[in-house]
Amino acid sequence: MSPRRTCLFYSHHSLGMGHLVRSLALAGALTKRFDVVLLNGGPLPGGIRIPAGIEVVALPPIAQDEAHQLVSRDARYSATEARTLRREIILATYQRTAPAVIVLELFPFGRKKFAEELAPMLDAARAASDPRPLVVSSVRDLLVTGRQHRQLHDDWAAATATRYLDAVLVHADPRFARLEESFTPTTPLSVPVHYTGFVVPDDRDAGPTPALARHGLIVSAGGGLVGDALFRAAIEAQVQLWPLVQLPMTIITGPFLPEPAWQALHRMVQSLAGVRLLRFVPDLRSEIGGATASISQCGYNTAMDLLRARVPALVVPFGEGGENEQRVRAERLEALGLLRVLPVEALDGSRLAAEVLRLLDFRPADVRLSLDGAEESARFLDALVQQHQGALV
Repeated sequence: MSPRRTCLFYSHHSLGMGHLVRSLALAGALTKRFDVVLLNGGPLPGGIRIPAGIEVVALPPIAQDEAHQLVSRDARYSATEARTLRREIILATYQRTAPAVIVLELFPFGRKKFAEELAPMLDAARAASDPRPLVVSSVRDLLVTGRQHRQLHDDWAAATATRYLDAVLVHADPRFARLEESFTPTTPLSVPVHYTGFVVPDDRDAGPTPALARHGLIVSAGGGLVGDALFRAAIEAQVQLWPLVQLPMTIITGPFLPEPAWQALHRMVQSLAGVRLLRFVPDLRSEIGGATASISQCGYNTAMDLLRARVPALVVPFGEGGENEQRVRAERLEALGLLRVLPVEALDGSRLAAEVLRLLDFRPADVRLSLDGAEESARFLDALVQQHQGALV
């Protein structure tokens, strides 16, 4: 039997958990065909399950502050020290593992500020003697298009992709979104693009809960870092909803909600009937699937939870700082009849209460999108590596 090949998977998350959850789902599927080493660039919140067979290499976590500057989230290091150490760990891990394939989560279509730490590894991979490692980018369904200097960014990303990448994996059903809709470089991308279908965690045996068995409202916002306004509006809405429909509301704030916001929410619900406040649950999709209705933002993983749970869903897309990806995703899903959208600028307690009452009569359309992205990605990478290594024999 030939020795197992290694996949080196680079992933970074700072704003929420979406990138981490999707990366873990992908890495878990890859373990069936590769030894997987995950370079994790963000904090691992308590309760996150790492799939069996994955070696996690923790990089000193860094994030962007309000001024979009990189800051260290490890008190032992300054931002400069953390970035230097990350670069050294990435290169050393590459040299130790000698991977057959390197998977870059989002880079270079995002993560431009992390190019400096990736360049030594990518240059080494590019200069390696055959069989050199293949380099592949792992991209979600939609890229952010509201950023400043978008054209300059897209042109830089296309040039960087041409320099380093062998393929791009787009984790979407191409009937829903195509890369060229949110990525428009002056010179078209020359790297092969493969659509995998959407990526979901490997728990698809748990089907939707029958409608008659569902009970209560679930409010969530992914990791919770930017969910405070939604949670406050939900509590204000429940004051109006409880006398009318008496549906209990569970607010799952996520582990990244700042502690002062968590304490403030606790004070708001202390004397209210029908409201439960939780920091984290190990399986958010099951909570959503057991609800009468869901109220949430519209990040990639939340959208996938809603598609699988098939519950009446109202989404309030996050959209600060030019981040329009959630809004575009939400509008496309609404156009397919899969959920309802409340623009964030219209969010307040009274409007949310009215929308929830309308939501109780809403039923998602029977539209099925491909959700086999994790397995398809593993199959594709396995075939790509085999083809590359076979061509060298």
